[in-house]
Amino acid sequence: MSLSPEYIDQFRNIQSEDVLHIREFLNNQNISDVAELIYEFPEFESQIIGNLSIHRASSTFKILDVPTQKRVIQDLPALKTAELLNDLSADDRTSFLEELPSEVVKELIKTLDPEERKITLALLGYPESSVGRLMTPDYIAVEKDWTVREVIDHIREVGRDSETIDVIYVVDEKGVFIDDVRIREIILANPEKKIEDVIDNRYIALNVNDDQETASEAFKMNNRVALPVLDNNKILLGIVTIDDVLWITQQQFSEDIQKIGGTEALDEPYLEMPLLKLFKKRIVWLVVLFLSEMLTATAMGYFEDEIAKAVVLAVFIPLIISSGGNSGSQASTLIIQAMALGELTIADWWRVMRRELLSGLLLGLVLGIIGFTRVMLWNQIFHTYGDHGALIASTVGIALIGVVLWGTIAGSMLPIVLKKFGADPATSSAPFVATLVDVTGLVIYFSVAFLIMHDTLLK
Repeated sequence: MSLSPEYIDQFRNIQSEDVLHIREFLNNQNISDVAELIYEFPEFESQIIGNLSIHRASSTFKILDVPTQKRVIQDLPALKTAELLNDLSADDRTSFLEELPSEVVKELIKTLDPEERKITLALLGYPESSVGRLMTPDYIAVEKDWTVREVIDHIREVGRDSETIDVIYVVDEKGVFIDDVRIREIILANPEKKIEDVIDNRYIALNVNDDQETASEAFKMNNRVALPVLDNNKILLGIVTIDDVLWITQQQFSEDIQKIGGTEALDEPYLEMPLLKLFKKRIVWLVVLFLSEMLTATAMGYFEDEIAKAVVLAVFIPLIISSGGNSGSQASTLIIQAMALGELTIADWWRVMRRELLSGLLLGLVLGIIGFTRVMLWNQIFHTYGDHGALIASTVGIALIGVVLWGTIAGSMLPIVLKKFGADPATSSAPFVATLVDVTGLVIYFSVAFLIMHDTLLK
């Protein structure tokens, strides 16, 4: 969303006025509008946050991008920084701190209240990609022998400090999780009814050590706004809310896009990453791809005699290998996306294989017909290939069918194979698949050429 020119002019006009007017203006805006204002006027970002009420400041801060958050914290007075960090929810605070160098984290941790410090250190103690890093301890828990009236009174008393009151969590006296119940069910129930008579014992829960992708999948499949997080003894430790999962899903999507592009995932914003570190992220894959492409030169050297006898074959090498690489990249991208969305699993490999066999054959036939037609037409008009036009056209057409079919199969199967062995399917990037198909495409092309022209041009 972008701000209207009138809104921007209004902010410019009040900058020359008194501080109280600025605070009143900012505190009357939507949080999203304040965030856009910070992006529009980066030179005033810390002043804008500093003039908001502390609760609105923390609400705005948590939706800013990480580079902006870092600058705001760096420029704010120490007291305002302490207030801001203490007001952030535990999960949002942890998400921000894990983006900072350890030395900075140690200093900021000291500014937290004892209870908030204890919670934050506990969350930072979980593995980086685990559900434990996402959860917040700010939830409402009740016991099963409470009445609905007691639960509602409890919500009125402590609900203001909870991350959400849409779902209430039922535990026993030892904190063992029993069930969750939507606030709607409580409101509609008889006030004298006990909670154990309201719950249905059908719940979805996450383990604190689960991968964050597991949480994302659980939310998608179960249409929940929050899910409980348990330890191995079913003790309720916290909850994960849908807004945190959406942020994580966006990050994972960005990482996959970077990997598909043929680079390691960046763990910092592009403009914030040191040049040497960015170089290291990119050079590894470039070296791997370069060494792989050297196999293409080796393959061409193997068919050197064939090329010498029929130089015209070399003209179509870029056409052949690029078609195979393009079809492989297409298939790879489609399968990676389908796996990321949970549309297919490793067990579906044979279904994928059958579909891609047919798809590759159809795609290859279309390109093969176009290639055959182009060679024949060119020879008919310009007599480029002489008496061997039909043989060359047949070689190009059949080779295109084979290379495109092979590219499609390789591109679709490689992500599944990588997933099978525990690797990230996104690493079967388009450049990697294209490089693989380049080498094998040459073998297919010259093998077809030898079969068709061994009695003529390649004699």
